[in-house]
Amino acid sequence: MTVSTDLSALKRANWSEYVVRFLFGGAASLLAMILAKRFGPAVGGLFLAFPAIFPASATLIEKHETRKKRAAGILSTVRGRQAAALDAAGAVLGSIGLAGFALIIWRMLSEYGTGFALFIATLTWLALAMASWTVWKKNAWIKVKSKRASER
Repeated sequence: MTVSTDLSALKRANWSEYVVRFLFGGAASLLAMILAKRFGPAVGGLFLAFPAIFPASATLIEKHETRKKRAAGILSTVRGRQAAALDAAGAVLGSIGLAGFALIIWRMLSEYGTGFALFIATLTWLALAMASWTVWKKNAWIKVKSKRASER
């Protein structure tokens, strides 16, 4: 799978799907704020790192893929669930990078200043996200190879 951008997907979504994403994002941010007021900014920040629109995007991806297959005369919902699972895997990999970013900011901001801390945190996020992707991709490839070998 190659990482790419598909701007035509913006045209396929209708306005109500954007509203759902906005509401999920707002609810996640509100929850983070409530937790920060109750338990402090460190706890609130952890919840703010949660991919706020993930729940909405996962359900919308599943719905879109199922709709496309149904339009093609295929009644299976497996493809929609697989697409949502891939989105979930991407959210996990991105969250690993975000956790590294947060850790670096937390440890370095007061001592090294904003610019340097953000630079190092961004490099950390990039390195962790790429390393997570590489490990996940290699693991997926090993599973595919072993499955093919067992089918022979």
